[in-house]
Amino acid sequence: MTSYAVPPMEIPAVPIAGSDEVFPVRRIYCVGRNYAEHAREMGSDPDREPPFFFMKPTDTIIQDGADFPYPSMSENVHYEMELVVAIGTGGKDIPQGKANDHIFGYACGLDMTRRDLQGEAKKMGRPWEIGKAFEHSAPIGPIESVFETGHPECGVIALDVNGTRRQEGDLAQMIWKVPEMISYLSEYFELAAGDVILSGTPSGVGPVERGQTMEMACEGLGAMTVKVV
Repeated sequence: MTSYAVPPMEIPAVPIAGSDEVFPVRRIYCVGRNYAEHAREMGSDPDREPPFFFMKPTDTIIQDGADFPYPSMSENVHYEMELVVAIGTGGKDIPQGKANDHIFGYACGLDMTRRDLQGEAKKMGRPWEIGKAFEHSAPIGPIESVFETGHPECGVIALDVNGTRRQEGDLAQMIWKVPEMISYLSEYFELAAGDVILSGTPSGVGPVERGQTMEMACEGLGAMTVKVV
């Protein structure tokens, strides 16, 4: 029997809608600037260049209804509403035509960002982890099985703050579609069951303050609520 020098961490997991089971999360991949209007609002060219990815630690996940503690060392924390893709079976060099076969389900999620710290890192040519990979920065709602939802190629994705619409887009506006993301990512990493992909955010990202409530929804995938504390 293995004897650990310190207590091992619990396996991060996300509830599965309509089930008592949970989805264990292995890795969190995030694709950057995958909606043209968001790329423009961030000062980038939305031309269809190869996608790029960054990662968040799995212990940054919080669930629907949880509190999001406003993080330290930042005065400009932004929401980024995203479709989450949950991988059910892994693989390497996955063809686009087979990518959907590897998907377990979909969920709503957030890529919370310390925008001021991310901006400083960009200016200095440094990695983004300080702005992206902090505690509680990956709220993810219940995962809906593909057997219930199919593979959504279009549908409204939206976020309200205190009842006011702040973000709204359509999944059809993604520059890189989900099968393309999976195929491209699998050329560089061997994907495995339990991986999740945050697929990019539409335009309208902006700051939140303590006491505000964020409500998110992807058409056909239910909703999610997180309060900033």
